[in-house]
Formats: sequence, C-alpha cells, structure tokens
Amino acid sequence: MKLTISDGQIGVRPPVTKPHPGFLHEVGEERFKKLVFDHYDLIKDSDIAFLFPVHDEEDFDDAKQHAFDFLIQISGGPRYFEQSRGEPRMVGRHAPFRIDEESRKAWLALYAPLLEALVEEGITEEYIQSFWDYLDIFSMWLVNTKS
Repeated sequence: MKLTISDGQIGVRPPVTKPHPGFLHEVGEERFKKLVFDHYDLIKDSDIAFLFPVHDEEDFDDAKQHAFDFLIQISGGPRYFEQSRGEPRMVGRHAPFRIDEESRKAWLALYAPLLEALVEEGITEEYIQSFWDYLDIFSMWLVNTKS
C-alpha cells in the first residue's frame, strides 16, 4: 500500500475513480463514520484549522457530518448527502474557501495514519488504497487558490 500524495495544479481536474465498494463493505458504516470524524478531530489541531469552523462546535459538527455523508455516498453507501443537501457539487461548495495545494496536501496527510491503522483492523489494503486514491485525486479538484 502506497499512500503517496500526488502533486496537483490549480484548475486541473484529473479523472477520478470512486473507491472500491469493498472498502465500505469491510469497514462498515459506524467505523467509516469514526474514520471521517477522527480526521476532522485531527484537522482541529492542524495548520489548516483556519479553513474549518473550529471555533463553532455546532458548525464544526455539521462539517464533520457533511464530510461523512458525502464520502459514504461516494463509496457506494447510503445517499445521505443527497438526502440532506442535494447534489454534491463539491467544487462549487468549496469555492468560498481559499484552498491551496499546500492545504490540500496537509488535509490529505492527516488521513494517512488513520487509513494505515485500518490494515491492523483487517481491512484489505487494496480497498484502503482505492479510498486513498479517490481522496488524492478528487481533492485536487477543490484547489482554487495559488500557494
């Protein structure tokens, strides 16, 4: 398993492949939610915290939930995001935030140890890799500011 962070470029949106459905199947919904929420807890104390509503607990909890809803849906799970917020349109939803390549890489790097821990829980490395690959490429789409 190689959780490498690819170099992105503002305005470049490479083709993205959704995670293998086996990832969600093996992880399960509750563990998937814990993964996303743990990621947000790491963000709270990171150099990119300024991009998130960390000073408003309710808004921050909403952001966690929205991320979970989107990621579980994109991974083949329930369509929670669509049911609560409509079409994802993530590029437009992230447009108000100044996301540069450095911040994207920091965001992604926070996922690496959380995903590596899933190996010890018996999750298939190929499935973890597919989730990582999705995050790596799709996060490039959200970069909207020069570093």
